[in-house]
Amino acid sequence: MKQLLTAVLLLLCLMPAAHAKRVLDIKVPDVQTFAGNELVLNGAGVRSKFIYDLYVIGLYTREPLTDADAIIAADEAMSLRIYIISDLITGERFAEYTHDGFVRSTHGNLAPIRKEVDTLVESFRSNLQKNDVYDLVYLPETGVVIYRNGKKEDVAEGLEFKQALFGIWLSDKPVNSHLRSELLGKE
Repeated sequence: MKQLLTAVLLLLCLMPAAHAKRVLDIKVPDVQTFAGNELVLNGAGVRSKFIYDLYVIGLYTREPLTDADAIIAADEAMSLRIYIISDLITGERFAEYTHDGFVRSTHGNLAPIRKEVDTLVESFRSNLQKNDVYDLVYLPETGVVIYRNGKKEDVAEGLEFKQALFGIWLSDKPVNSHLRSELLGKE
């Protein structure tokens, strides 16, 4: 019996531990599952503006990827998890920042995805508070499902919208180039 207990303890010690990446005081989980899709943490970082930390964001993909263009273009399940960590970021401000991010990501051509952008922006504008956690989950057959604190809020359909959304942080004109590198697992 003692040998069996020792063997079990040894196996437990050798198994990879499920853990989370720590960004500031936020534990960003290594794995998330949405609609049967297991997604792994590709990278995570903090969005700061001037001297203020506004939110922590994690990018989840099926497997670790470092090619931003491939992530943006991919028509496969992936997600962004956003932890609101500052009370300086109101729903109205975050909605404006997000809208501006879409303008940058699409090089000013919002017309084809205007309705979907409005859906996401309105979700932020009407609900966002400090300590909220948003999951923006792209599922090819559904679109981007918007969750706030684990509760489904809305859906914004289409691959083109998903590409613009992920482009906010990963395009050639991201909101922050250092954060882009962190999301790509390069820092």
